Amino acid sequence: MKKETKGMLLGLLGVTIFGLTLPMTKMIIPYLNPIFIGLGRSVFATFIAIVLLWKFSKDIPTKKQIYQLVVVALGVVIGFPIFTAIAMQSVPASHGAVVIGVLPLVTAVFGTIISKDKPSFSFWVVSFIGTSLVIVYALWEGGGSFQYADLNLFIAVSLVGMGYAVGAKLSIELGGWQVICWALVLSFPFIVLPTIYYVPNRLFDFPLSTYFGFLYLTVMSQLFGFFFWYKGLSIGGIARVSQVQLMQTFITLIASYYLLDEKLNIQIFVFSTLVVWFVWLGKRMPIKTLNTVRH
Repeated sequence: MKKETKGMLLGLLGVTIFGLTLPMTKMIIPYLNPIFIGLGRSVFATFIAIVLLWKFSKDIPTKKQIYQLVVVALGVVIGFPIFTAIAMQSVPASHGAVVIGVLPLVTAVFGTIISKDKPSFSFWVVSFIGTSLVIVYALWEGGGSFQYADLNLFIAVSLVGMGYAVGAKLSIELGGWQVICWALVLSFPFIVLPTIYYVPNRLFDFPLSTYFGFLYLTVMSQLFGFFFWYKGLSIGGIARVSQVQLMQTFITLIASYYLLDEKLNIQIFVFSTLVVWFVWLGKRMPIKTLNTVRH
């Protein structure tokens, strides 16, 4: 199997795992505090990460890499899990799928900032249109005004887009699975106490689906999904493999229908298709690579 093909398949597997994150969060949010969901999944994933690093990793991140890992942690370990969990308290997972559909463009924007490349004017035009579609959809669903959940989703997308971009670049140096593992370890001292504070009083009095959902978020969304995603990016090429992220919106919509029985109206499909199309178009716009020294 060619490296490009293997990278695409691994990337698609990672995106499929991420596509179930919002439905799983929505499934358990009636029973668990959003802070416990957002940080607790990272706390438990950290124990697995420590074992993996102890067994299989011989490299210690450099000082510069630690700074980058902090940025990754703020995005994918702390920011995205917390803000999406808060958002899922008041909007359907299918609503979140449309808003988060602009994530590939946000990641691309942060990627160009990090790499100091210069996107074309057409890239910015397409990015603006795609983002505007998400804003129009949010206003439509909110009856002419933004919902509180939309603000949380926008913050989540911004933070995780930053984390994805930095993590993708760092994965080439450290290896994909080590990026998320070190990000979890670095976050642990700051997230363990809030997690303990928000531990539910009746921890063993929930439906079985609650435990399954939290386990999925911990093991798959917060850990192994990144293993496949970053590995796919590193062997298949970031520009090529990142295209499969366009499928995440539709995976989330399908999962929302089957797992949560959410009604999918025509507006959802129209806006999600348009957003994904403009994201795809934006990723095809030319980006000029500047002749700067990369350290």
